[in-house]
Amino acid sequence: MIQEILNFFQSVISQPALLLGLMSMVGLLALKSPAHKILTGTLGPIFGYLMLSAGATFIVSSLDPLGKMINHGFHIRGVVPNNEAIVAVAQKVLGVNTMLILVLGLLLNLFFARVTKYKYVFLTGHHSFYMACLLSAVLSATGINSFMIVLCGGILLGAWSAISPAIGQRYTLKVTDGDEIAMGHFGSLGYYLSSWIGSKVGDPEKSTEKLEIPEKWGFLRNTTIATAITMVFFYLVAAIAAGPKYIETISNGQSPFIFAIINGLNFAVGVAVVYAGVRMILADLIPAFQGIAKKVIPNAVPAVDCAVFFTYGQTAVIIGFVCSFIGGVIGMLLLGVFGGVLIVPGLVPHFFCGATAGIFGNATGGRRGAIAGSFVYGLLLAFLPAALLPVLGGLGFANTTFGDLDFTLIGILLGQSNSLLGSIAVYAIVIIALLALFIPNLVKTKTHALNNYYDEDENSGQSV
Repeated sequence: MIQEILNFFQSVISQPALLLGLMSMVGLLALKSPAHKILTGTLGPIFGYLMLSAGATFIVSSLDPLGKMINHGFHIRGVVPNNEAIVAVAQKVLGVNTMLILVLGLLLNLFFARVTKYKYVFLTGHHSFYMACLLSAVLSATGINSFMIVLCGGILLGAWSAISPAIGQRYTLKVTDGDEIAMGHFGSLGYYLSSWIGSKVGDPEKSTEKLEIPEKWGFLRNTTIATAITMVFFYLVAAIAAGPKYIETISNGQSPFIFAIINGLNFAVGVAVVYAGVRMILADLIPAFQGIAKKVIPNAVPAVDCAVFFTYGQTAVIIGFVCSFIGGVIGMLLLGVFGGVLIVPGLVPHFFCGATAGIFGNATGGRRGAIAGSFVYGLLLAFLPAALLPVLGGLGFANTTFGDLDFTLIGILLGQSNSLLGSIAVYAIVIIALLALFIPNLVKTKTHALNNYYDEDENSGQSV
């Protein structure tokens, strides 16, 4: 019975669409909205996220043959970081602890948002699930008992879900031009690093979105068309490198050129569907969240998936993806030169994470910021998963690893700390996380939600 209840909670909580809908419904109920507005306001974010997911699935299915063509055509072999793959493996032996950490972590995120100045409610349920799995895996290697694994894991998940959006919220507000949403994605540290790099190398006034395009090339202002042309070029190069015989094995005998062109166009369609879903989410979620911010968790800020930010820098999305992938390739080559495990650039993390890094770099450094920030992110997507491999290999997960930066950094921190100091290091990290949550309550800050304001010298007035 308990297992069935846990499975039900996991099913609900790990579905971001339902989580967004429930949060929207709670906000509308708190505002005492009429029944028809509660219905439409609840279904809007659900439909929006399902559209986003459908677009993302379309993108992933289009990227799969591109990755195969690149690997075959350029003879690349190694480990491809993939969150879904390692979670599937880990769940076979860590399922109960993972689910308990997930439930406790989400409840504690709400509690921390209610009683501390970290007012960020993490709404990307599948990433919470992945982090719960990572914590369950790494903490299991420390030798502490199951109760402490769940308690420490739940505290760390809840704490990081509240803290990580706050760390770079001033950068996020630059990206959104003051729309009060936060980054709810565990690649966040890389995005904030990209913004910091952008602020050092470029000028936000020279934005990727202000690129001057001659009239005869004006059609490139249409993001879907520009994306299609860029990706068709990538697919054609990969198809030529792989050769027609190999293409026949993955295209059911289709012409290599037609196969490449159709997949490039499908990719662009997937991106367009993602944009449409994002607009639908924001249209209903932000107004509804005012109810939560006023009645349930005062001053609450929704932390949402990285793809939600794509509409704020549509040209930066493509620049970020390309530069991140180039960084990943160079990182792979450097690992090979120095005798490390080859981390083959995964196109999915380089698209979603690299694109987001490009958006954040552009917000503070314009075109140069988008290029430099996403390129560095791409390098880190090679080096950090390679550093995490030894930790996971010791747990029986050799040849697979997490990709996004927060996962890798937290896994390395916990794994290496335990190797040096034992389980006492884990307890120390948990205590430090709790202190980080509650110490700001003793300090006067500009806003009730920590860091939820513009830098007045750089962009504008204060966000309320």
